Amino acid sequence: MEAPLVLGGAVAGAALGTRYLIAAWQAFKARPSIPRVRRFYYGGFERVMTRREAALILGVRETTVIEKIKEAHRRVMMANHPDAGGSHYLASKINETKDILMGGSKGASSAF
Repeated sequence: MEAPLVLGGAVAGAALGTRYLIAAWQAFKARPSIPRVRRFYYGGFERVMTRREAALILGVRETTVIEKIKEAHRRVMMANHPDAGGSHYLASKINETKDILMGGSKGASSAF
């Protein structure tokens, strides 16, 4: 007499568990996809650009080798070039970041 009752309880538990898992999976699939890592710097510019800000804009570390800086500069510049619909101001700031990170002194003199 106990066997059918235990079997029925097990089947009901499995059905409710499956129903819960299906609902959880559908909720997981329906959630909006939020990028985990920001690829570009979304902040405003400081009055005088620092090495830290320049590294954030290009998406590299402050101590990155010159080849990586050039590669990152090219990638960001392609996305923001004035001939491709970007702004002249952003292009000048991106060039300033390259000058600062590569050791040039051109970028430090311009303050907007």
